[in-house]
Amino acid sequence: MKLIDGKALSAKLKIRIKEEVDEIKERGGRVPHLAAVLVGGDPASQSYVRSKVRSCDEVGFESTLIKKDETISEEELLDIVRDLNEDPNIDGYIVQLPLPRHIDPEKVNLAIDPRKDVDGFHPMNFGRMTLGLPAYLPATPQGILAMLEEYNIETSGKKCVVIGRSNIVGMPISILMAQKRKTGNCTVTIVHSRTKNSEAEIRQGDIIIAAIGRANYVTADMIKEGAIIFDVGINRIEDPSRKRGYRLVGDVDFESVSGKASYITPVPGGVGPMTVCSLLMNTLKSANEEIYKRV
Repeated sequence: MKLIDGKALSAKLKIRIKEEVDEIKERGGRVPHLAAVLVGGDPASQSYVRSKVRSCDEVGFESTLIKKDETISEEELLDIVRDLNEDPNIDGYIVQLPLPRHIDPEKVNLAIDPRKDVDGFHPMNFGRMTLGLPAYLPATPQGILAMLEEYNIETSGKKCVVIGRSNIVGMPISILMAQKRKTGNCTVTIVHSRTKNSEAEIRQGDIIIAAIGRANYVTADMIKEGAIIFDVGINRIEDPSRKRGYRLVGDVDFESVSGKASYITPVPGGVGPMTVCSLLMNTLKSANEEIYKRV
């Protein structure tokens, strides 16, 4: 079994990004600027946003964090989105999910300028991705593609099973893995809550991408010998032996599955760091006008 070290790859890619930012500074150009909007006090969201801000500092980006109480109205949040859309100094931004119940995330997503949608969730970017056109790819799927490429994992002709069908991970990665690309050309099956005999489907997977949000869902008896495992899940389970009273585990039972898999991502330290790194990559693309030209 070989560990796919997302933390190490993320650090490697950040060095490349920083080198490009340093070149921009030497030319007297404006460095990329990433903003994040955080609504409410969800601990996981706060931790994730802190990681994004810290990563911006590491590569030399400008960063802005806009924190609002969960009582903010939908219209007030949409006003913030409009301001970010119109701010020429902001290259890209994200509105951290989940949002409070009284705010429609779809309405917020549709209000984001596609040129600054570095999360890759806007229908324009999602549609361009689906057609194989240049687009900001959703951060987590883009991170998975980067890991496949870094570890020279052959995907062409392989059976890829994606567990989960969210618009954030499951649906976009299933499209990308099926496309005619270096890290693609797979035959893809999506397993979800209505799939009959899901374990049999998962067992056929040469590559398994678990993004279902259920702790330790995938066990050794559910995978074939030598399967390649990408664990997107981040779940908290109680653990009195830990100072915080809990520990993080993925959607895959790492202890049992790692003895049977040929490659596997750990949790933490696998897909997570690459998700943050992908946001930086998309922001740099926006600053360089690689996808959309400024108007």
